[in-house]
Amino acid sequence: MASSADGGALRGRTVLVTGASRGIGLETARRARAAGAVVLMVARGEAGLRAAAEEVGGHAVPADVSDPVAVQRLVGRLHDVLESGVPDVLVNAAGVFRLAPLAETEIEDFDLHLAVNLRGPFLLIRALLPAMLARGSGHIVTVGSVAGRLAFPHNGAYAASKFGVRGLHAVLDAELRGTGVRATLIEPAATATGIWDAIDRERHPDLPPRDRMLDPGAVADAIVYAITRPPEVDVRVIALDRT
Repeated sequence: MASSADGGALRGRTVLVTGASRGIGLETARRARAAGAVVLMVARGEAGLRAAAEEVGGHAVPADVSDPVAVQRLVGRLHDVLESGVPDVLVNAAGVFRLAPLAETEIEDFDLHLAVNLRGPFLLIRALLPAMLARGSGHIVTVGSVAGRLAFPHNGAYAASKFGVRGLHAVLDAELRGTGVRATLIEPAATATGIWDAIDRERHPDLPPRDRMLDPGAVADAIVYAITRPPEVDVRVIALDRT
């Protein structure tokens, strides 16, 4: 898939990216900015986010996307940056990932996966979609996972959240037909981001090595491809794997 990040393909458009201080979110922010977009970068860690935003040339908007109050505060702050108060594109890229057998999965970890990976996209969609529908345009991209359609051992909490993301997207896609607002689900295989740093590979020897994972830039390219299609082209799902 060729990169769409050059040539001003997003000039004049606004793109809000969650999880934008690292990994897929950061790479997406970089490419959207390179394509001419005004980029709003969201993450929980304020210091890391501001450093990333300075490097990218985006606007840092610190927020915990799993917190309904923080999301409402975030939406209110968008009016400080955007005249309309609502971006043209929302990219839900924030996520957490931990591995454990189901019998050993802590309740707090299970709840955390659902809160960040599933409730976070729901809260942002719920907050921004009404204005997109009223405007008759917009694009919502959510980063799912191969673990949202295939079962892998020790992925109970993560898979529950990503299978949920897949269902959320399917319903959203069905509800958006004919509205002018589009939705895309990106389902990458294992991607070489910092999310793997805390994983004990001795305990999980079947994990692919980093050099056999997708590059986060490739996933970001797929996102930019989807959001730069003409209005009459609806890219509903993109599944990515490493050859």
